[in-house]
Amino acid sequence: MSRVARAAHLASRLRSNGAQDSTRRAVRWLHQRVGAAELDFGLLPGDVADSLRLEPTRAPSRAPGGPLRVGWLSTPSAAGSGGHTTMFRMVGALEEAGHQCVVLLYDRHGSGRVEQQAQVIRAGWPWVRAEIRSVEDGFGSLDACVATGWETAHVLASRCRDPLHRFYFIQDFEPFFYPRGSVYELAVDSYRFGFTNIALGHMVRDRLRAEVGVGAALVPFSCDTSVYGLRGEGPRTGVVAYAKPGVPRRGFRTAVLALREFHRRHPDQEIHTYGAVVPDLGVPATQHGGLTPAQLDALYNRCRAGLALSFTNISLVAEEMLASGCVPVVNDSVDARVDLTSPAVIWATPTPGGLADALSLVVSAADPAAQAAAAAGTVRRDDWGIAGREVARLVRAQVCGDPAGWRGAESRTEPRSDAWEGDPRCPC
Repeated sequence: MSRVARAAHLASRLRSNGAQDSTRRAVRWLHQRVGAAELDFGLLPGDVADSLRLEPTRAPSRAPGGPLRVGWLSTPSAAGSGGHTTMFRMVGALEEAGHQCVVLLYDRHGSGRVEQQAQVIRAGWPWVRAEIRSVEDGFGSLDACVATGWETAHVLASRCRDPLHRFYFIQDFEPFFYPRGSVYELAVDSYRFGFTNIALGHMVRDRLRAEVGVGAALVPFSCDTSVYGLRGEGPRTGVVAYAKPGVPRRGFRTAVLALREFHRRHPDQEIHTYGAVVPDLGVPATQHGGLTPAQLDALYNRCRAGLALSFTNISLVAEEMLASGCVPVVNDSVDARVDLTSPAVIWATPTPGGLADALSLVVSAADPAAQAAAAAGTVRRDDWGIAGREVARLVRAQVCGDPAGWRGAESRTEPRSDAWEGDPRCPC
């Protein structure tokens, strides 16, 4: 194509599709040209471990009594991160049990000083008293270290030569975050490193067993009812949705199409979003951007229904909405139902029409106040206490060589005795 013809073609496309489409195409071309996709890979090449090449390590048992010193290996956190919030709740639980914790930050890009990253943690999770340092400072003086995601599991396996107890706190089956390929398999391999696995919820425990053939102790989900609760202030109207366009498992594209269909049917119902502000939502909406948990609670208390989509492990959003009397519409799946058992949840076929049908069902109910009260009444009230105490107990039992402490490694909300059944690494 000649330069003149190409210029005419670009001008025609600009007129047809607008400047935003042309800008996006230019950015995509530049992204591909410079290989920017490599920045999305969560590890430095030297930090990739291989389960077939790892040398087994044995850590000595600590004598019972006295505090443990436990490291938590994490990527830098951003304000509002749900995964980091759950991890820091577990850190807080160990500290409440009298143990000392150290947060070891792994920053693949080296994009921030530890002092700056520590300020984010102190501001966002003020209950954490742990020392915060870089993993570059090493693992010395720890009794145990906990990996908290597939990348940090690789770092713990590849960098740590110290004889300490290695745990893996697993909040989701993370291979499902990626297409089948290299990163998927690297995430799968992280479960073969021989760490002591602690799974958040049945979905994770069951997927580890079925997909990889490894076992895990089980700790239950919960909800922070100290923040989320039924306020009973003013009438409820409208719906709310979490906007996370860059995270496929949150189903944002389907949510947008569902909101457009819902608006066509119920133009009188206000639509709210939070998270990312999206320039082309295609439907009238109040976009709140990033909100604190207290602000989220206030928003949920205004709305009748919310989209709580997650295509891997169940999102914490669903139960937080319930606690605030906002009925969650959740994409129906076996994985989701196994850990979210409230009868107030509206399970929907995850298509635009299916989700719009479910939202319509909620906003058409005759008594919004009774609907909200019924939803809030189904929420568990331990405020993560059971999960936190269980993690603290499991860590102490393993580090102190107490196999009997693992025989009760199951959810207290659904007692089971097979948390390590059939696993050759069972310390029982």
